[in-house]
Amino acid sequence: MSGPRNSPTCGVCGAKLVKNGTTSAGRTRWRCKNCGASKTQSRPDITRKAQLDAFLGWLLHGRRPAEQSSSARTFRRDTGWCWNIAVPPPPPSATPAEVVLLDGTYFQSWCLLIAYDGRHVLDWQWCDHEMKIAWQQILQRQPAPAVAVIDGGRGLASAIATDWPTARVQRCYFHIFQTVRRHHTFRPRLEPGREILTLTKALMNIRNVDQAVLWLQTYHEWEQKWDQFMRHRTYARKHTERPSGVPDTSSWWYTHRDLRKTRGLFRRLIAEDHLFTWIDPALTDDDHPLQRTTSPLEGGPNKALKDLFRAHRGFLTEHARRAAEWKLNSLTAHPHDPWSLVKPEHYNPPPRRPTTTPNDEPTGPSMGTSFSWEDGNGLQHGWAGRSR
Repeated sequence: MSGPRNSPTCGVCGAKLVKNGTTSAGRTRWRCKNCGASKTQSRPDITRKAQLDAFLGWLLHGRRPAEQSSSARTFRRDTGWCWNIAVPPPPPSATPAEVVLLDGTYFQSWCLLIAYDGRHVLDWQWCDHEMKIAWQQILQRQPAPAVAVIDGGRGLASAIATDWPTARVQRCYFHIFQTVRRHHTFRPRLEPGREILTLTKALMNIRNVDQAVLWLQTYHEWEQKWDQFMRHRTYARKHTERPSGVPDTSSWWYTHRDLRKTRGLFRRLIAEDHLFTWIDPALTDDDHPLQRTTSPLEGGPNKALKDLFRAHRGFLTEHARRAAEWKLNSLTAHPHDPWSLVKPEHYNPPPRRPTTTPNDEPTGPSMGTSFSWEDGNGLQHGWAGRSR
């Protein structure tokens, strides 16, 4: 019979076929009026497209396999080829975004870097951990925005300085608070620790430039008030515990090292102008401030990925990567058409080459399968490493 058309011809005599009812499965039966041959016409392209739609309905929308196929086993068999489809990131946008949120999320042994503009996913990149060269793969594909909101990783900051030199940087307030909390806990023992924790929490209450200036004045007063206190030293003596990170050759170290780390953090943020970029009058006004945290990314794409993996527990690593790509593709401004990504090698992969051929001869000595005392088989007697 001819190929998939609405007017097929007979494969025996070449005459045109006519419809002759349906089979028990509901498929159209075709009959040749010339020779009487009866055939059914198959459309593998339509079948595969339906399988891909069913696969995405199960993966992204939680439809049960039994609702889309005769059984869950049949569904897995019919849609198994869909795991071979790799989803590429979306093409770069023609106009740069005003604000881009950048952060990475970890699962299994992989890290997924995501660029998000607050509404849609712009790009993503796989890596083993966040580092400069991995972030550069995203930054080099996307135009530089006005502001980039980051979590404070050194690799990302270095990549922005190299590939987005014109972009302003806003350090995420939530990650600042997490760093300060890690140094001092939620209930600091010392008074300067309690004061700087209160100042850090006050960052989230700032709404305009005047309040930001007041916060900076209060912070400088805190530095001056506790400057002498943070100069205290501890000298190495017998039975004095040496903190981690202090070399054995040092005869002394600063006593309040966590306070000095927090002071260094805020000094860098103020010196690099990464603390109040979101209300900079040159970029925005008080009525329309920019983003100051990566929370929209955490509550958007990252949460969607975690919900996906929670609904489909036990994915293989490669399947988990494919599932994450499909989910991120659905969150872009212009998702790829799933059927446009399908290639023949996805549903008809080339056969694997056998490791050996029947004509191959052994390259070295081999042991036979027959019993032989010379091979060391049979009962053995002797010490054999026993201790008693």
